[in-house]
Amino acid sequence: MTYKILCAVGTRPEVIKMAPVVLALKKYPNIECRILATAQHRNLLDQVLHIFDIKPDIDLDIMRTNQVLTTLTARLLLNLDDVLLAEKPDAVLAQGDTTTVMTVALACFYHKIPFGHVEAGLRTGDMANPFPEEMNRVVTGRLAKWHFAPTESARQNLLKESIADKDIFVTGNTVIDALLSVAERDASLPFVLNPARRLILVTAHRRENFGEPFREICRAILALVERNEDVQVLYPVHPNPNVYNMASEVLGDHPRITLCEPLDYLSFVAAMKHAYLILSDSGGIQEEAPALGKPVLVLRRETERPEAVQEGVVRLVGPDFEEITAVTQHLLDDEMAYKKMARGVSPYGDGKAAGRIAAVLRDYFATCG
Repeated sequence: MTYKILCAVGTRPEVIKMAPVVLALKKYPNIECRILATAQHRNLLDQVLHIFDIKPDIDLDIMRTNQVLTTLTARLLLNLDDVLLAEKPDAVLAQGDTTTVMTVALACFYHKIPFGHVEAGLRTGDMANPFPEEMNRVVTGRLAKWHFAPTESARQNLLKESIADKDIFVTGNTVIDALLSVAERDASLPFVLNPARRLILVTAHRRENFGEPFREICRAILALVERNEDVQVLYPVHPNPNVYNMASEVLGDHPRITLCEPLDYLSFVAAMKHAYLILSDSGGIQEEAPALGKPVLVLRRETERPEAVQEGVVRLVGPDFEEITAVTQHLLDDEMAYKKMARGVSPYGDGKAAGRIAAVLRDYFATCG
């Protein structure tokens, strides 16, 4: 008997982290793996699908310019209702903390379809940080049948919320699977960087930093470049106008700051490998960069990924001008402090997480037969 598993993706990070799971599931002849793309982020999603040779079987093309959470959620639920009625999957998987993930879990609950949450159990304990991702994870955690936790601390978070231990599987994070699969590929950047200068790679786009906090981040980046003639900055800018407009206003005229469109995944991994250090509010980069031996300063006050902070390879600086500039300058000036953070330590897995997830589903369907 063949069982149908529907894998849902909505944003670029979801494709990166779900791709290894899709490829692992396709190794089993009795599992039909179908791909649903909500396209919550259209262009950024399309950038990475081809890298992993994944083609959506269903594409909702849900993205709208300046979309807001309420209408995005409503459109997703209505469209997902039609998809689940037509597909009738035996199980559904989604990864992470986006509106896509939360609505897929809710739609599956309404249709009584088993749902598996990849990267389950991450928590800050603050529903406003990250926003709305913390809420998305909490809701998804109440609706999932399988909780694929990347770390033991994520498992403990789920146990504290009364999730049954038998439903939690510590697998590692699939982002390490994806990273290792592409890190050795020959990828070049679409522009020339000066090899004589140290590169600070920046990614900043979080909703909770919009407005004055984001201006503080941009001011700090500009100050660091002006204080250090041997430093250059590469900032692939998110297309959201709240990010793009201010980044262009504050940073656009400096000759050692390169603002560019979001890079495809292969180019971004190449940029991480070139970087001296990284300033980011991205969750995925907190997982990926330490595996490449790159210090990460997180432009947030909270993180749902405490393991790298505990290892000393990631540090929280928040969207604070003084903290960003002081800590970054210390790493630029103090070689020993830099080396302590650039140790190549990855607390997020061994690159075999996807196989473990696929095996759980294989064993479940074996008992169903």
